[in-house]
Amino acid sequence: MGFFDKLKKGLNKTRENLTNKIEKLVIGYADIDEDFLEELEETLIMADVGVQTTDALMTAVRKGIKKKEINTPEDLKPFLQKTIVDILNRGEDTTRKAAEGPTVLLVIGVNGAGKTTTIGKLSAYYKEQGKSVMLAAADTFRAAAIDQLEVWGQRTGVPVIKHEEGSDPAAVAFDAVKAAKARGIDMLIIDTAGRLQTKSNLMQELEKINRVIGREIPGAPHETLLVLDATTGQNAISQAELFTKAAPISGVVLTKLDGTAKGGVVIGIKNQLSMPVKWIGVGEGVEDLRPFNADDFAKALFEGE
Repeated sequence: MGFFDKLKKGLNKTRENLTNKIEKLVIGYADIDEDFLEELEETLIMADVGVQTTDALMTAVRKGIKKKEINTPEDLKPFLQKTIVDILNRGEDTTRKAAEGPTVLLVIGVNGAGKTTTIGKLSAYYKEQGKSVMLAAADTFRAAAIDQLEVWGQRTGVPVIKHEEGSDPAAVAFDAVKAAKARGIDMLIIDTAGRLQTKSNLMQELEKINRVIGREIPGAPHETLLVLDATTGQNAISQAELFTKAAPISGVVLTKLDGTAKGGVVIGIKNQLSMPVKWIGVGEGVEDLRPFNADDFAKALFEGE
């Protein structure tokens, strides 16, 4: 099964929650009236698109009706699909790379969102692309995080730079950058602690890591990726808002899209936070994490089986 088929299958629950309900709505109405629009609004909110994004989509729909782009309920689905693609395609979504030397990816996110697994899958993806990869275990807060990263390193055949539990995360990042430069590594992926309850500590820690990396490699980290669990729906957006206060995030990795009816959160993240979703995960396999493609996502969501 190719990635697009996995994406379609993974979005089954979201499609039932959003697209199939829109289809039923379309069948139930001969004309577009206020009742129809109210039900549509409710459907979007229930699919975890978010209130703010639902407002934006409803505004677009009302404009579409005025401009005669939507004349019957049947016109609604293609119109919504196009509008969602437009939202998702806004801004720069490609991964930034270093002009020379290692490209540094800093990965952040709360524990349990799939952060370390995402790093393992990213390392496998880049190796598949012919890149040399190194991992840095700068989540020194939990011994389990260091061990887990080491397991992924062994699984993907990638070196892991680590210190003892409780050591300074910035020191790990510094050693990793030095090692990556010395060994001519293409991609350095750094794991960080995922505790939001001590936000000021996390902020200071990330600032220090950024400073240390930036001194060694100008322009690094090239990407700061926030890993979010799609199954948490609107809570993922709240987490993203908190993390933006702790670090300049360049993009989101959305995991567990295959297990949720809340896939509409992808649209909410982009619209509400102007934050690109750069990677999506639709399964447990190493190959089930891939760069996000807005057209494929909307196609899988609206056209389905």
